[in-house]
Amino acid sequence: MPDERYDYVIVGAGPAGCVLADRLSRDPGRRVLLLEAGGPDKAREIRVPAAFSRLFTTAYDWNYHTSKQTRLGDRELYWPRGKTLGGSTSINAQMWVRGHRADYDGWAGECEGWSYDEVLPYFQRVERRHRAAAGSVYGTDGPLWISELRTVNPATRAFLAACAEVGLSPLAELNQPDNTGYSPTPVTQRRGRRWSAADAYLRPAAKRANLTVRTGALVERVDFAGGSDGTRATGVTYRHGGAERQAGADREVLLCAGAVNTPQLLMLSGIGPADHLRDVGVEPRHDLPGVGANLQDHLAAAVAMYCTRPVTMLAAESLGQLTRFLLNRTGMLSSNVAEAVAFIHSGPDLPGPDLELIFAPSAYLDHGQTPPPDHGISIGAVLLQPESRGRITLASPDPAEPPVIDPGYLTVEADLRRLIDGLRVAERLFATEALRPYTGAPMDPYPGVVDDETLAESVRQHAETLYHPVGTCRMGSGDDAVVDCDLTVRGLTGLRVADASVMPRINRGHTMAPTYMIAERAADLMARGTVAPDD
Repeated sequence: MPDERYDYVIVGAGPAGCVLADRLSRDPGRRVLLLEAGGPDKAREIRVPAAFSRLFTTAYDWNYHTSKQTRLGDRELYWPRGKTLGGSTSINAQMWVRGHRADYDGWAGECEGWSYDEVLPYFQRVERRHRAAAGSVYGTDGPLWISELRTVNPATRAFLAACAEVGLSPLAELNQPDNTGYSPTPVTQRRGRRWSAADAYLRPAAKRANLTVRTGALVERVDFAGGSDGTRATGVTYRHGGAERQAGADREVLLCAGAVNTPQLLMLSGIGPADHLRDVGVEPRHDLPGVGANLQDHLAAAVAMYCTRPVTMLAAESLGQLTRFLLNRTGMLSSNVAEAVAFIHSGPDLPGPDLELIFAPSAYLDHGQTPPPDHGISIGAVLLQPESRGRITLASPDPAEPPVIDPGYLTVEADLRRLIDGLRVAERLFATEALRPYTGAPMDPYPGVVDDETLAESVRQHAETLYHPVGTCRMGSGDDAVVDCDLTVRGLTGLRVADASVMPRINRGHTMAPTYMIAERAADLMARGTVAPDD
């Protein structure tokens, strides 16, 4: 018998888990348990927008690494993932970027009900857009604050002017249906401090008697009724305080652990490609080949230059900047570092942008772990629609051992060519009249303006993740789909996935915003009773 019983057990307190904990517990007749492997979100760096990289490789981070990437110089890339209340929304760069209409219309080709027009109300349900203009595409009374940066760096203003100079189009609102063009970055901040999923959804809900939030709880497997052949999820087994416990779920188990941990937990529970499970010592319960497959991520490479003016984030930790932040929540510490963006097309016939350029008034080196040698500025080129695919697999049946993460970066040659196209546009921007006063010599590891072959080798040696893994439990109806269009795991009952892993294809934006949207839509699907509980 389970040690405790609830109506719903939610695994993972990232954006999706926080949304569902709030929405489900609004009915006082529902008993809800939210389990989070990490600890409380107490670090002061979480509140300081510019300090997010200080949380990398700490107890607030899963601190994952990929397998060796053969097309990236056999490097094992570092993947930070949030391990605390709020998940990655507590350690990310706070960029609110929904993507393009074509992203969601493309999902609708896989799953009815997920078109842009149908998911737009769920984005708006999330959003509380600060100073929204009349007729804005944003929501204005949701729990998640979306704001402009309170202090914009002068080099960032020069970048925006440079975009105009090369003929790109300004965006009145970045998150309009077509995001082609350039814009300052909207951020998930309230009055200059980070506003995470825990701030927006969990803290208001935590006072409810019917919601239990348990941190330091590593879920080891999903439990099922009916022995080894059972198909109904009845709860989870998790480890807390050194002891193994079981939590029963009378209605549903909801997996919101993200594109790495959700497929890992399914496979640990015997749900996934049967041959692989046997190979690592897990007895298959339900052969579902798509679990862990279809892994996609945004790969990024940067053009970094020395800055000839002492205006960059190198001064962010000075006494003056600290005082500004503590007194007024302004100054460099209120920056998200990635202060402006441009979405561009590498070719004329694309339905939406396939490249993103991110401007930082800083040389963002080694995931912010290595201080730059001097004042620097950078433009990162991001491949938005990679053709390459990877996979998550188990390393062992031990829940505490990280899974094998193989993104398969650049295994399709066209991805490399498009990324180089993005770097060439970044070089054009640095050569403009607007940015020239701020631009000095190339900063290592950027090699400067070189031929395509040399630049390609630089990409292989230095490209990094933009922290956007998705797709490993994709929704759809084909044999390789993991969840149905209502997000229930195919062939099972009482088990649903609601996080970035369900995306059939990665969006032309950032993945935080659609993850919130997916969870809001999941709450509606559950309210409509798409899966009825057993009598």
